[in-house]
Amino acid sequence: MTAKLIDGKAISKALKADVRRATDELAARGARRPGLAVVMVGEDPASGIYVRNKRLSCEETGILSVAHDLPATTSEATLVALIDRLNADPAIDGILVQSPLPKHINPHAIIERIDPAKDVDGFHPYNVGRLALRKPTLRSCTPYGIMIMLERSGIAPRGKDAVIVGQSNIVGRPMALELLAAAATITVCHSATRDLRAEVGRAAILVVATGKPEMIPGSWVREGAIVVDVGINRLPDGRLVGDVEFKSAAERASWITPVPGGVGPMTIAALMKNTLESSLARQGLVAA
Repeated sequence: MTAKLIDGKAISKALKADVRRATDELAARGARRPGLAVVMVGEDPASGIYVRNKRLSCEETGILSVAHDLPATTSEATLVALIDRLNADPAIDGILVQSPLPKHINPHAIIERIDPAKDVDGFHPYNVGRLALRKPTLRSCTPYGIMIMLERSGIAPRGKDAVIVGQSNIVGRPMALELLAAAATITVCHSATRDLRAEVGRAAILVVATGKPEMIPGSWVREGAIVVDVGINRLPDGRLVGDVEFKSAAERASWITPVPGGVGPMTIAALMKNTLESSLARQGLVAA
C-alpha cells in the first residue's frame, strides 16, 4: 500500500481563503476586522520565524496584526501589565504570547492571565476544560488544525481506535480530547507506556507528537492506518524529518501527513480561524 498524502499546505490555503472572505464581509458590513496581538519576548531564532509566518498569515486573511516585540530582559510584571492592557483593548480579539519565554517568566501564569475569550492559542485552562466537556470555545490550534485537516480529507474518526504518542499540554492532551469528542476510542502513550510498539500497531489513527526525530519506525504502523506526524526536526545534515519514519510508514498507511507541509500550516490556519471566531463573538455577530 502507498499512502495518500494529506496536503496541509493546500487545506490551510483553502481555510485561510475562507477566513479572508469572512473578514472582507465584516469590513463590507461596516464592522471592524479582527485584531490579533502577537507578543514575542527575546530573540529566539525559531520563534522569530514562527511569529513572522503568523504575521504574514494575518495579512493573507485580512486580520489586523499588532506586534509587541519585547527584550529578553522584560520582567514578568511588565509582560503581565501588557497582557492586561490587551485584555482591555476592544480592538484586540486575540492575544498570542510566543513560546518559549525567558526562564525568569512563568509561562503558566502568563497563559492564565490572558482573557479566555482572547486566548486564540487555546491554551487557557478554561478553554481546555470547555473542550473536555464537549462544549468547545477557542480550541488548541494544532489539534484543531488536525481535526479540520481530517474532516476536509473525508476522514471520520468516529468508531476508530486512535493512538496519540505524546502527552504535552499543547498537542497530546487536547488532541485526545478532540478525538474523544469525535467519538474515537483513544489511547495516549507516554514515557511510562510499557509496550509502545503494540499500542502503535493497533492504531487506525496514529498521531505522533514527541519532538524526537523518526522515533516511530514505519514497520510499527498498522496496515491502512491514518498517520498524522506533528513533529518537525532538523537533522545534522540539514534535512527536516518528522517523529515517524516517513518512507516506510507511507508503504503501510492509507493516509499520511508529510513533513514539512502537513500539520505545520494547519496550526497557523487554525489560529486565524480562532481569531475570526473570537472577533465575531466579541462583536456580537454570533453567540459567545
